[in-house]
Amino acid sequence: MAAEAPLRFGFDQPGGRRTSTVGEPEPEVEPDSLGEGDEFDLHGGDAGERVEETLKALEDELVGLAPVKTRVREIGALLRVDRARQQFGLASSRPTLHMSFTGGPGTGKTTVALRMAEMLHALGYIRSPKVHTVTRDDLVGQFIGHTAPKTKEAVARAAGGILFIDEAYYLFRPENERDYGQEVIEILLTEMENERTSLVVIFAGYEDRMETFFSANPGLSSRVAHHISFDDYTHDELVRIADLMVVKENFRFDEEGRTAFSRYLELRMRQPRFSNARSVRNAIERCRLRQAKRLVELEHPLTRDDLITLTAEDVRGSSLFADSPTTTNEPEEG
Repeated sequence: MAAEAPLRFGFDQPGGRRTSTVGEPEPEVEPDSLGEGDEFDLHGGDAGERVEETLKALEDELVGLAPVKTRVREIGALLRVDRARQQFGLASSRPTLHMSFTGGPGTGKTTVALRMAEMLHALGYIRSPKVHTVTRDDLVGQFIGHTAPKTKEAVARAAGGILFIDEAYYLFRPENERDYGQEVIEILLTEMENERTSLVVIFAGYEDRMETFFSANPGLSSRVAHHISFDDYTHDELVRIADLMVVKENFRFDEEGRTAFSRYLELRMRQPRFSNARSVRNAIERCRLRQAKRLVELEHPLTRDDLITLTAEDVRGSSLFADSPTTTNEPEEG
């Protein structure tokens, strides 16, 4: 008599957790208990495929950031193994999913938060792959009794998904004893503990300021399990980002234009208020404006190649290339 084949399960197969459509609460399914000889496929089923698709999209969307991508994969692996353990009746506490993203502007923190939401939803840890982004102004009231309702409204909007608090350090203003930001922190402490099965909070901001923020609020820091640092992009990475951006918008640099844009980035990175990929996007928008002006002034019919090509002239129209002392204060959009 042939040996009985071991049972195999995936995340949304019989005995696995079902996934839901976007925005709909996920139905509670009592998992079947697997036995000693059974097997659970961590990569099988729709959920496993969706996690892999999310990780691939993150790899394709973001240039560099190898440590960030590694940490996201580690979190994904932890959660997949945790779900498998549940199927075998191996009881353990739910992993803490609150996070801190630290780094400069334009380093991909929001993009990673969006992909993290997709992954957590695919694995059944949140009900919806939504990210509700807020800042201090969305949470802190201007008078007594105003802060709690604003904060709780933001938490309610994020319920079942991710609450992304940008520039979170502005919630803490020790120089002002009457500031209402501390009330927000106290409410968040309660909600992060009470709603830990239905809400993930991500605090984001500059690394040095976030360290001060968490040092001054140890109760908050102890509830954040994952601290992920986003480094500034290198010059070569920014050039690759620019290439991806122009292709996505159905443009291209000609050879001289790409060389000029590379030089532009060398100059722009030395200027104040440089914002990594955000500054690259702004610079490309300005190149498009100068290209449009150049094409209109040609006063003759245009080819498809004319319409998609950004030239050195379009790049070098930036004031960064002018021999002027004012270039030391080049604005973000220059």
